Amino acid sequence: MIGVGLDAVDVARFRRVLDRRPRILERVFTPAERAHLAGRADPVPGLAARFAAKEAAMKALGVGLGTIGLAELEVLDLPSGAPTLVATGRAAELAERLGVSAFSVSLTHTDTLAGAIVLAS
Repeated sequence: MIGVGLDAVDVARFRRVLDRRPRILERVFTPAERAHLAGRADPVPGLAARFAAKEAAMKALGVGLGTIGLAELEVLDLPSGAPTLVATGRAAELAERLGVSAFSVSLTHTDTLAGAIVLAS
């Protein structure tokens, strides 16, 4: 194991941020992430969980917010439905330098709280 990260996001607060700054969606989430959740009746809890995964991944890599772009960490679903995390750009370079060959991800959310844990190995 290289690192582990855990993060939680208040869904109502995240919704307010998105309402005030809708362009943040494009800066934080990849087109594939946005498309995946666009069909949901309420995509915000899923977006909040993916945001939590991105922050948890940064913690697992030992860096803080702003060190790498949030869109360089993409949370997708495998055919089984399980989440997976893909690092690109500077995030991929950092993961390679640290010897990370895989990320394990778990997401959860309710109407009020979203959370994620990421294991870098």
